[in-house]
Amino acid sequence: MTDMIRCTWPGLTDPIYTAYHDDEWGRPVRGDDLVFERVALEAFQSGLSWLTILRKRENFRAAFDGFSIPKVAAYTEQDVERLLGDAGIVRNRAKIEAVVNNARVALDLPDGLSELVWRHADPDSPVPRTMADVPAVTPGSKALAKELKRHGFRFVGPTTAYALMQAIGLVNDHIEGCVARARESALSGR
Repeated sequence: MTDMIRCTWPGLTDPIYTAYHDDEWGRPVRGDDLVFERVALEAFQSGLSWLTILRKRENFRAAFDGFSIPKVAAYTEQDVERLLGDAGIVRNRAKIEAVVNNARVALDLPDGLSELVWRHADPDSPVPRTMADVPAVTPGSKALAKELKRHGFRFVGPTTAYALMQAIGLVNDHIEGCVARARESALSGR
């Protein structure tokens, strides 16, 4: 349907991007492993196109044992080398080592990663009228990044933290009138 309004970032030319926008982005994601996957993928996306990560997502899931925090936390240098040889993922040593580090840190969080991240939810954030109204960084993303770094997480700056907040529903940055915003409002009753 061409008359549906969507946020402009996914474009309409790639069905993977459109499906991600319509069916995933901005919907609440809870659970330590599920949130860990999103933290890891946002770190891998740093400096790259999100579409690149989406196209490789199943490869990432297979390579990182479904983003099971205990499994990834147990990775050794041999696992890092294995991942560096995996053409199905982004082969960046610093990012791979950050994901392993972040799993170890997440494993030791007293209330879990999901709880830590969701403390920064902003359900009352303003509804953006256009994509120009969507910030790259907010006070909430700065606070989340600071808290994650305080615990020892890497590749979690304020911009990456805000992208995570958007992706897993801590904020709803679908523009006013967007088909996905309307669907979320109907599901949540607001």
